[in-house]
Amino acid sequence: MSHSRDDTLAILRGESIARLPVFSGLPSLTDAGLRAVGVRYNDAHTDAAKMAMAAASTFEVCGFESAVVPFDLCVEAEALGGHVDFQTDLDIFMPPVVDGPLSEFPRTIPGDLARAGRIPLVADALRRLRAGVGREIAIGAWMPGPFTLAWQLFGADAWLSALQEPERVARWLELLAEFLARVGAFYRDAGADFLTVHEMGGSPQVLGPEKFRMFVKPNLARVVAQLASPKVLSICGDTNAIVYDLAECGADALHVDQRNDIARTRRLLPRAILLGNLDPVGTLSRGSADAVTEAVRRAAQAGVNAIWPGCDLVPAIPAANLHALMTTMRSSPT
Repeated sequence: MSHSRDDTLAILRGESIARLPVFSGLPSLTDAGLRAVGVRYNDAHTDAAKMAMAAASTFEVCGFESAVVPFDLCVEAEALGGHVDFQTDLDIFMPPVVDGPLSEFPRTIPGDLARAGRIPLVADALRRLRAGVGREIAIGAWMPGPFTLAWQLFGADAWLSALQEPERVARWLELLAEFLARVGAFYRDAGADFLTVHEMGGSPQVLGPEKFRMFVKPNLARVVAQLASPKVLSICGDTNAIVYDLAECGADALHVDQRNDIARTRRLLPRAILLGNLDPVGTLSRGSADAVTEAVRRAAQAGVNAIWPGCDLVPAIPAANLHALMTTMRSSPT
């Protein structure tokens, strides 16, 4: 794996290599990795050193080809005033949640990101990762898309109700897009090799294709246009009806989950860099090692450029499944 970082970044630049890397732009923690480095999951969100150690641990225990921070969806919402419950009283993998949604749009958006909530802590973790494993594997940072960030800020019910006032919503999303573009630049300056914009809350499976095009796509494209390459657009759910829309958002690569017909997407987008699309729960966590091997081979045959879990890794992934994930691609065709 001495060329792992080079291979991963080559894929994101659209270059051909002789194998399929296995990496992600989303949280990729495992029980085994956290035990190996002695970090408790619930403590890794508020301590840069522990965050970096945790992020690198999956590479260190099994050769996973990226280290990505942060591990929760609340960083940017917290910086804008949302109250976060880190659930530190629990000894299970329960991610932080925004438990105090806002009742109105933030009156001010932070200008100095070095003082904006945990954003500087994530940047510190990126610098530590860069110094620690940055020569071996790609270092990634991720953030929500504008629609998902608004969802986090206001709560699902209030935000979906707000869509009845499209002009006001459009103004808010534009402001959030500009904020996220600055956050992305801040993370890149701190050492991230690539960025992932994860618009999980704007999935057409939730909104439908037309509302996706109306509310999500314009400001998703606005964020992506301002980010330095390489940049990945990630979206959950059944995205088959919006494949062309995703491509038009302008990211260097597209990440989709197991509900996307990746072979069809490859036919429709023959030149796209496609990343995916293994089911992180049904296959990687709950399936057999043979099922993981078969899923990797199917994704390779369907035309992905690299193997990604469909979303975050489930930390309790069995060791045999993790081994199958990391070794099957060595004999998979590109």
